[in-house]
Amino acid sequence: MDTLRLLDLDIARPAQRVSRNGEALPVSGLSWTLLDVLLAHGTDVVDFATLAARVWAPAVVGEDAVSQRVKLLRQALGDDSRRPRYIRSVRGRGYQLCVLPQPASASPTRSSCARRLGWGVGVVAVLGMAATLLLLPRSTPQGAGQSLLQRADYYAGIGQANNNSLAITLYRQALQADPESVPARRGLSRALAAQGCLFNGTPEQLREALALAEQERPRAPRDAAAHALWGYAQDCLGDMRQASTGYSRAIELEPGDERSRASLAYLQQERGQLAIALQANLSLKAPERIRFRDVQVARELELLGFTQAAAVRHARNFQLYPDNVFSNIAWPRSLYLAGAPQQARQALDEALARGTPHPQLLRLQGELALLAGDAAGAADAFERGRQLRPQQSLGQALAMLHGAQAADGAWIDQRLQQLAANAGAGDGWPDAALERALLLPARGHAGDAVAALQQAVDDGFRDVAWLRATPLFVPLRSAPGWPALLRRLDADIARQRAQVLAASWQPDDLAALSAAPAAGTR
Repeated sequence: MDTLRLLDLDIARPAQRVSRNGEALPVSGLSWTLLDVLLAHGTDVVDFATLAARVWAPAVVGEDAVSQRVKLLRQALGDDSRRPRYIRSVRGRGYQLCVLPQPASASPTRSSCARRLGWGVGVVAVLGMAATLLLLPRSTPQGAGQSLLQRADYYAGIGQANNNSLAITLYRQALQADPESVPARRGLSRALAAQGCLFNGTPEQLREALALAEQERPRAPRDAAAHALWGYAQDCLGDMRQASTGYSRAIELEPGDERSRASLAYLQQERGQLAIALQANLSLKAPERIRFRDVQVARELELLGFTQAAAVRHARNFQLYPDNVFSNIAWPRSLYLAGAPQQARQALDEALARGTPHPQLLRLQGELALLAGDAAGAADAFERGRQLRPQQSLGQALAMLHGAQAADGAWIDQRLQQLAANAGAGDGWPDAALERALLLPARGHAGDAVAALQQAVDDGFRDVAWLRATPLFVPLRSAPGWPALLRRLDADIARQRAQVLAASWQPDDLAALSAAPAAGTR
């Protein structure tokens, strides 16, 4: 149904407009999405997990976030939680509409919430409601279709690989039941993108996620959730520029969209805007509701040279979030960069046993093997990393360069030509330049490799501690441009570090620190 009536409210779904007596009400962004989800479920109770998944995903939020958004929606509608007319809470379960929404041409129905205050309901009214239930068209079918959608939302909200795969299957079944279901289409797009981003999914899944997301923006051009969904699909495909556009537009439409703000902050971090990213993450009003925010803050502090403050956070995240793939990567990497390879190996072994496979874990294992002189172990780790996501070019290069057989010079030359041809049409990430820097020394071009690393810095690379620690760039350390490269990185990091220490928003544990990186920082 495109146009609905909920008591005295007129609701135009395509325009995302709610009005009373011709006067528009301030319902937009997350509030609109929340209302739309409730409308899709009629008078059924919508549990907290479903609302969180459908309104906030890909971020994970708690019941407090849902309750706060319901409060804001009630305020916009002029509803009273003590005597609700439109939305009632169901203790311990979730929320539901007080009355079934009707086609705009139908007569208003008295609020069932109001009826609970006085139980004088006549038989005619009951029969009338039953007739309405039978005849009213729905945006998602009742029964099996609706149950499929609710279960899909539940599994997607758990945030684990197997559950996400179940969610994808259920969203597809829900779309078969109702091909026009916006929640099912958005849920499927989000789950497919997450499969690629977090769970080593296929390129086909990522392309399908984007195709589904691209259907939503023209249908709801002022819906922040639609732009965030599109941004997330682009993000998981690796297009930083398009992802930034999507997240930024979502924030413009809904300034309170903290999941998009955190996602944009991560991209700013990867573009080398460390102080800006850190400020954005620290300014979140409900950071506990953003799944990867604590990992991002720790990483930004680490890149800025606040190694001790970062290490404390990494260790805590590793302990508290054993199912978080990025905290499982961050802590052993932090130990590795701090010059503690044995401790890093122990932490990495634990991370690998936690069931969160990721190429970065295996690349770290390969680097630690090289550091220990174990060429065979490095070859095995890099090859397993390549197999995990065979579409990733950097993984292919590492497996080729450090494989059991000598690197194929013809393959390297061809790959360098491909990278050079695509240099002007990059996706915003420094990975291509880093890959060139890895490949060029194998063909005897150390100077060009350092120049490629300078290009990576232009593209946002700031991990100077890794450059100093990794065995991957040992051949470049005697190249003429290497010291200048490190000085350039150190200078920019020092500049941003000073900005953080001079800012009023700096974390409390940085108050006693100086603008110079901690002594002994590698």
